[in-house]
Amino acid sequence: MDNNVKLCNIMFHSLASMMSKKAVILVGHGAPASDTPKNWVSELKSLEAQRKAKGISSMSDREAELDAQIRSWPRTPETDPYKSGLEKLAAKLQPKLIGIPLIVAYNEFCCPSVEESVAQLVTEGFNHITLVTTMFTPGGSHSEKEIPEIIAQMHQLYPDVFLEYAWPFELEHIADFLAGHLKQVSQLTPTSS
Repeated sequence: MDNNVKLCNIMFHSLASMMSKKAVILVGHGAPASDTPKNWVSELKSLEAQRKAKGISSMSDREAELDAQIRSWPRTPETDPYKSGLEKLAAKLQPKLIGIPLIVAYNEFCCPSVEESVAQLVTEGFNHITLVTTMFTPGGSHSEKEIPEIIAQMHQLYPDVFLEYAWPFELEHIADFLAGHLKQVSQLTPTSS
């Protein structure tokens, strides 16, 4: 009987895995477009700082209005090279995911937000969503605090969707990547110590 139960569990998990519709969200920091009115950005950051100092998690109506205006400001590769760069990275990453769809999201200043990207994928029927950020180093408030908070909120909205965050990064892998890049760029060779 034990072997039958084990076999059923294996079959159930295999079937669940096959029925899972997976997608990835590449989360970038985001930046205001260069022609976004500077006073909007200043006011948004001031309202955000005041809110956080008071320990309030939800935005005021004015903060939400400014956030939406700045995020939806028209962009080109010239006015927002960061957005263009993240989209180029996503285009390079997509084929490496072997059939798993990839979309981008931005932590701030740009559309779509992480919440919007999760909602889009859920609407499209995805039930296993992995989020990965381009913010590699530990200690950053966006990658360590804000993105996990957003994921927790999204889990409350979509309890039947498996949301995972591929973070933190293994620092040894990041160091290897950077060392390889330095070697390629400047032809550095290791020295013996």
